[in-house]
Amino acid sequence: MTERLIVNNGTETLLKELTNSLNTCDSFYFGVAFVNFSGVQLLLDALQKAIEKGKRGQIMTSTYLNFTDPKALRRLQEFTDLDVKVFITEQQRGFHTKTYIFEYEDSYKIIIGSSNVTHTALKSNVEWNVEIISKKEMPFTDKVLREYGLLWEESTPLSEAFLQDYEKQYAEVRGATATQVPLLQRSSAYVTPNRMQRRAMENLNRLRALGETKSLVIAATGTGKTFMAAFDVLHVKPKRLLFLVHREDILRKAKETFEFLLGGESQSDLITFGMLTGSQKDTHVDYLFANIRSMANVYREFRPDEFDYIVYDEAHHAAAPQYQEVMAYFTPDFMLGMTATPERSDQLSVFELFDHNVAIEVRLHEALEDGLVVPFHYFGITDVDGIDLSDLSAHDQQEMARRLQVHTRVEHVLNYMDFYGYQGTSRKALGFCVTVEHATYMANEFTRRGIPSLALTGDDSADVREQAIARLENPADPLECLFTVDIFNEGVDIPSVNLVLMLRPTESPIVFIQQLGRGLRKHPEKDFLTVLDFIGNHSRAYLVALALNGQRYYDKESLKVAVATDFAHIPGPVHIQMDEISKEQILRQLDQESFFSMKHVKETYEEFKRVRHGRTPYYLMDYHTYDGAPDPVVFIQKKKSYLDFLQQIEKEDFLQELVADKVWMKVYRVLSSMLPLKRPHEAAILVALLEKSEVRVAEARDAVAHWLTAPLESSVQHAMQTLAQAYADSGERTRQPALVTWEEGRLKRMPLMDELVSDERYRTWMKDVLEYGLHRFANEFGSMQDQVPFLQREAAYQMRDMALLSNFDKSHSSFRGSGLISNGHDYFLFVDLQKDADIEERLNYKDSFEDPHTFLWESPNNMAQASSRGQNLLEHKVRGNRLHLLVRKYRELEGMVQPFIYLGQLEVEHAEGDKPVAFRMKLEHPVSPTLYRELTEVVEIDGRNESPGVSDSTSNSENGRLH
Repeated sequence: MTERLIVNNGTETLLKELTNSLNTCDSFYFGVAFVNFSGVQLLLDALQKAIEKGKRGQIMTSTYLNFTDPKALRRLQEFTDLDVKVFITEQQRGFHTKTYIFEYEDSYKIIIGSSNVTHTALKSNVEWNVEIISKKEMPFTDKVLREYGLLWEESTPLSEAFLQDYEKQYAEVRGATATQVPLLQRSSAYVTPNRMQRRAMENLNRLRALGETKSLVIAATGTGKTFMAAFDVLHVKPKRLLFLVHREDILRKAKETFEFLLGGESQSDLITFGMLTGSQKDTHVDYLFANIRSMANVYREFRPDEFDYIVYDEAHHAAAPQYQEVMAYFTPDFMLGMTATPERSDQLSVFELFDHNVAIEVRLHEALEDGLVVPFHYFGITDVDGIDLSDLSAHDQQEMARRLQVHTRVEHVLNYMDFYGYQGTSRKALGFCVTVEHATYMANEFTRRGIPSLALTGDDSADVREQAIARLENPADPLECLFTVDIFNEGVDIPSVNLVLMLRPTESPIVFIQQLGRGLRKHPEKDFLTVLDFIGNHSRAYLVALALNGQRYYDKESLKVAVATDFAHIPGPVHIQMDEISKEQILRQLDQESFFSMKHVKETYEEFKRVRHGRTPYYLMDYHTYDGAPDPVVFIQKKKSYLDFLQQIEKEDFLQELVADKVWMKVYRVLSSMLPLKRPHEAAILVALLEKSEVRVAEARDAVAHWLTAPLESSVQHAMQTLAQAYADSGERTRQPALVTWEEGRLKRMPLMDELVSDERYRTWMKDVLEYGLHRFANEFGSMQDQVPFLQREAAYQMRDMALLSNFDKSHSSFRGSGLISNGHDYFLFVDLQKDADIEERLNYKDSFEDPHTFLWESPNNMAQASSRGQNLLEHKVRGNRLHLLVRKYRELEGMVQPFIYLGQLEVEHAEGDKPVAFRMKLEHPVSPTLYRELTEVVEIDGRNESPGVSDSTSNSENGRLH
C-alpha cells in the first residue's frame, strides 16, 4: 500500500489527478457531498473520453444543505452510460463524504479528503486529499468499497421527476438566501478594503508624505476603483470633494458608493452629497459628483481652491480640452485619477497628467489573483475540418471571414456550446468575429437555429449599441448572443456575460485580453466565465499562448512549458485546457518561431501598431499602456535603442535626424542599456536631474523614495557615484559620455546634459526611457523595501548586475569569474544547468536540483575544503557570510546571452571531496511550484524531447522572468 497527500499548489491539483486517473483506470466511483456546474465542467472532457472507452462510472452526490447544483446534475444525466444517484439527507443525518475510487486490473486508487466537485475545490482551495493505492482484497480497500456500496444502495437514482422537485427546492432556498442579506453586508461599518485597495491606499499615503499632490490608479473595470477612492477619501477626510466623470450612469453609481461608505448614520448629518448634471445643480453640497460637460460650463463660479480633493474617473479622457480647462483652473490639495486604459492622446499621456505618480497598476492576471474579477474556464478547440487559414495574414480579413462563414462551422460551434454549457439561468454570450459580414452571418445563423442573436458593429449608433446591451443584460429578454467586431474590446461593461466565443484567429494578445475582460465582471449568477476559442490552422495560432500566459516578459522555452502544462502558473481557479491537436500545433509553431529574428520582431511591432489604430508608438511608455503589449526591451536588444529600431521601421525624417546625432545617440543608448532596471535608484535620480542642475544626497533619497520604501543612504550614494562613472573602467569612460559629476555629496549636471535637457526633443526621449524603466519596475515589484544586495527571488540578472546590486565599490567590469564571485560577506553562485558539450566534457560539473528545497553544487575544480574560500562557504553561518544561488538553463538562446534566475540564499548541509567540493545545500525558500515546473518539466513536440529532466533543467530567458 502506498499513500501521498494531494494539495492544490498550482502545478499539482486534485483536478489533474482525477483527469489522469479517469484516463488510466478501468472503472471509477465518486461519492461527494455536493457537485456544482463549475466543477463538472472541468471534468467533462475526461468523463466523455472515459465513457467512450467503455469504462464503467458511478457518481453519487447528495442534497446536503442544498449545495448541489441541479444544473450540474442535469449535465451529468446527459452521459447515458454514467450512473448518477443522489443521497437525500435528513435533518438529523448529513452527508459530508468526499471520496474518489478508481479501479485497475489488480488494484484500487482511493482518494479521500476535503474536496467536493467545484472548480475551487479541484484547483485552488486549501484542500487536503489523501491518495492510497492498494492491492485488491485488502482490509482497508474492502471496507471503503463496502461503505460506498451501502451508501449507493441507499441513494436515489437521478430521474426527471426528482430533478424537477429538487430544482424547485433549490430555487426556493437560493431565493430566500438572496433576500437575507447579512447584517455585516448591510452596514458600511463592516465593509473593509480588499488587497488591491489596501495597496493603493498605502502608496497614496506614501506619495502624499513625499509632498506629491497627484496620483493615478490603473485597474481593470470591475476591480473596485471607486470603492478604493471612497476609502481614501474616508481616510483623508477632505472638507469638499469633487468627483468628475464624463458619463452620467458612472456618476450616479459613484455617488451611491460614496454615500454608502461615507454617509452612514454616524456621518449623515456631517456630509452632504449632490450632483451637477444637465438636470441637477447641487453646487453647495460638501461632496459634489459632476458631469464634466456641466462642470466645464460653470467651473469659474467656484474658487480655484474650492475643493480639497478631486477625483477624475476614466482619467484617460483627461487630455481632452474640457478636462484640461477644469484641471488647469482648480488647485486641490490632492488629485486622484482612475482609469482602466491609460492610453495617451496625440499630445499628452495620462501618466504625465498625474506627474507619473502611479499608486497601483492592476492588470488582468493581478485582478484574477486578487479575486477582483471572476475566473474563467478557457477551452481551446480545434476548428472544423476543411477550413484552411494557413496562407492568410492578418490583413486578409475579408477572405478570412469568407472561409469561416460555412454551416459546418456554425454546427461545430453550437455542438461545443452545448457540450461545455455556461453558468447561469440563461445564456448571455459575446461572439468576437472577423468582419461586419462575419458577425451578421453568425447572428443570422444562430437566430435561425433558435438562439436569438444580434450583430453589433462600428456602423451602429451609440443608441443602438446601448439598447442591445440593455437587452442582453435583461434576464427576461430572450436575446442570448451579441456578435461583434472589436467594438467591445474595451470600455464596455456587461456583467451578465457568462460565455465568450472567440470566432477569429488571435492576431493580438492585447485584443484577446480586452475581449476576455468583457466577461470577467462579477455578477450574482456567475462564479466563472466560459470561454470557447476555436483554433484553426492559422500561421500565428501560437499568439493565443502569449495572450493566456499572463507574463509580459517571456521566452520560447517558458511558453512551451506553459502550453504543455495547461498554464498551471495562472492563479486561482482559472482553468485553461486545449485539445491535443491545438496544443501540438501551438507547440510546433513555438518551436519553429524565432522570437529574436528581425521578421518576428517587426511583425510584433506592426501588430501593436494595428491595435493602436495605425498610430505610431513613438515612446516606450506607449507599450506600458496596454495589458498584453509586446516587450519593447526586445526591440532595444535588437538595435541598441528604441530610436534605432523605430527609425529603421518607420523611416521618418525627424527620426533619421535624431539618430544621426552621434553624441546624443551615445547618451540615449547608454540609458537604454539600463533596461529593464535592476534597481530604481539611478533612473529616479536622473529624473530628478532633468528638473534641476544638481541633486544632493537627501534630495536623491527623496527621488528614490517615490519608487522604494525606506531607501538606504549607502545605496543612494552608490547610485550617485555609479552615475558619475566612479565604477566604470577606462574603456567604458571612453565609450559613454559623462552626464554628471560627483562633488562633495552632490551630483551636478555637466554641460552635455544641460544642453540635452534644454532641447525639448532630447529631454522627452530621455525622460521616456527613464519613466518606462521606473514604471515597469514598479509594476513588477511594487514599492518594495530597499536592501543590500538588492535582489528579488525568481527575478533575472546578468553576472555583472551583482556588482551594482551589492554596492561593489570597484570597477564593475571586474565582477566576473567561473561560477563563484564574492563581495564582502556575499557569495554569488552562478550555475548553467544545461552545460555546453565542450564545457561539460572539460569541467564535468554536476549541478542539479534534488527537490524544490535542495540544490547540489560542485565548486570550481581548484577549490579544497580547507582553503580559505572553501571554509568561507562551509562555515558561512559562523562567519556571517551569505550564499546566493543564481541559475540559468542555457547560456544562450537564439543567439542571445541569457540571464541567471535568482533563487535566494542557501545553507550548506553537507560537503564532500576536494577539487571540486560537492555541496548539498538547502534553499532558504523553496523554488515556487510554477518555476520549479519550468525548471524540470519535459516538453515533447512530435515525439521529440525538448527539455531535460530534473537534474539539469531550467527554462528562462531575459524576457522569461521578472527583472
